[in-house]
Amino acid sequence: MPARYKEFYRNEVVPKLIKETGYKNINQIPKLVKIVINMGLGEATSNSKIIEQSLTELTKITGQRPVVSKAKKSIAAFKLKENQEIGCFVTLRNEKMYDFFDKLINISLPRVRDFKGLSKKAFDGRGNYTLGVKEQVIFPEISYELIEKIKGMNITIVTSANNNEDGYKLLKNFNFPFRN
Repeated sequence: MPARYKEFYRNEVVPKLIKETGYKNINQIPKLVKIVINMGLGEATSNSKIIEQSLTELTKITGQRPVVSKAKKSIAAFKLKENQEIGCFVTLRNEKMYDFFDKLINISLPRVRDFKGLSKKAFDGRGNYTLGVKEQVIFPEISYELIEKIKGMNITIVTSANNNEDGYKLLKNFNFPFRN
């Protein structure tokens, strides 16, 4: 069964974008390419359990096994050695990407305390959007009782848009909660 938001994109977002942007070819219309969720774990230098906890939490949140990121070079000031594990990330595509995007917009972001919407200024110049989440508890799969340490994450939504304006129109038509 196709993801709910994939059908929503085909049936509602594409016709709106054709009307708004005036693109003639359906392949010109921006679409979601991938979503990357990254947890940078600086305190992993002193506590190796944090990596394992983060891996299980990211697996629960995304439904996909994360990749562990390692330090490229040693930095003595940060007590960091080359090839030391310092974070983990997941790249979601296709069905899992649309399912995660649906959950992020409709379930997780409304659970953020004092949520007033997301900034329109977090685009990178090429139509990709990055947002930071301060705590992993906003996701329904994470049980508050089982958490030892609250960790944040960066979520990057990569689109096929050529500029910020097209990326904004795409996310706005997905009912992305931008601040007014």
